Amino acid sequence: MELGKYSFGTGDRFAKQGEAQLEAMILAAGKGVDICPVWNKSNREHLTIKSKPESARLAADQAVKALGWDKPYFLDADHINLTNVDGFIEHCNFFTIDVADYIGKKASDDDMKSFLLENEKFIGELQIPGIEESFEITAEMLKAIGEKFLFAVKQASAIYQHILMNKKNGPFVTEVSMDEVMDAQSPVELFFILSAIGSEKIPVATIAPKFTGRFNKGVDYVGDLDLFEKEFEQDLLVIDFAVKTYGLPANLKLSVHSGSDKFTIYPIMGRLIKKYNKGIHVKTAGTTWLEEAIGMAMAGGEALQLMKNIYFGALDRFEELAGPYATVIDIDPKQLPAPEQVNNWNGDQFANALRHIPGHGEYNPHFRQLMHVAYKLAAETGETYLNLLEKHKDIVGQQVTENIFDRHIKRLFNI
Repeated sequence: MELGKYSFGTGDRFAKQGEAQLEAMILAAGKGVDICPVWNKSNREHLTIKSKPESARLAADQAVKALGWDKPYFLDADHINLTNVDGFIEHCNFFTIDVADYIGKKASDDDMKSFLLENEKFIGELQIPGIEESFEITAEMLKAIGEKFLFAVKQASAIYQHILMNKKNGPFVTEVSMDEVMDAQSPVELFFILSAIGSEKIPVATIAPKFTGRFNKGVDYVGDLDLFEKEFEQDLLVIDFAVKTYGLPANLKLSVHSGSDKFTIYPIMGRLIKKYNKGIHVKTAGTTWLEEAIGMAMAGGEALQLMKNIYFGALDRFEELAGPYATVIDIDPKQLPAPEQVNNWNGDQFANALRHIPGHGEYNPHFRQLMHVAYKLAAETGETYLNLLEKHKDIVGQQVTENIFDRHIKRLFNI
């Protein structure tokens, strides 16, 4: 199954914003940019919300039918592994195989021997077309890369084969993800990771490496922009060379996880994919929940009070909520507004603190990140939250569409 050149992973944690999200893709198409929607939801999110993959499938199908979308669309089993993939197989046609937890674990001696034999021809000076500098590859470097990443790729292969053997209802897209780690993978490491993926004959459509810098949830990129640009460009060229060298799928493209709100690097990414005529997959994920919170705050009354209560609860349960997201959030508790202050906010003040408008005087990225991981508290209210979402669906939906189209798509594609 072929994924479109440009695709957006849009999380919909409460399965209520499919139409609003799809409306952003329709607006983009009207500007000449075709973006394939990929609704993604992880096992962790299903457990938190107490939902199941079939509900995500139903929501996506209903949104597509309601808006008459006649182009491809996908449902992503996000960040799955062998322990949790089975519940997704029937309902999903996109699988993000997450191998971050396996990085650094030791592959078998036989697997290492095969990896080294297959790649020893690259020992010496490696020149990748389009990259001015060459890379000096030593036997020691090759062994270190194999020891760090080979077992993870073997696990990806096992998960892929498990899906392939058990999925009876059509083809699917495969992504390999290794972004939720502390250390970025260099372009050279990416090249040899792709070598291992090619040897395993995984038909990978997207690869999600860890890039240099911080990709925190729902806030802007933090890091050296020049270094990111160099790394991103080299990764594009590495993929191009690896596709030709290892027989990988011709449409293989980079996937940017925690890609929402990375406004300062969108122009870099957009310029480079245009320069090399490459595709991209961007995961915006949990920003839809934040836009729901913004819309609810703007609605005022009991909806605003519920958002305030969720924030107060998040303060009390900070460690519980932030812990699972430690590699992708960076919250300074001293920068969080005090409950007394928030209690006096009107709906616009709450929304302004939460909405990511660079340079806005009331925007607070620490507040935004804490609310990002606080969706669990909304889920705990059960029908209360869902009923208020339905009551205020127009203002909420408007926030969702504007966020994806105006603040994300327009910036990335310069439209």
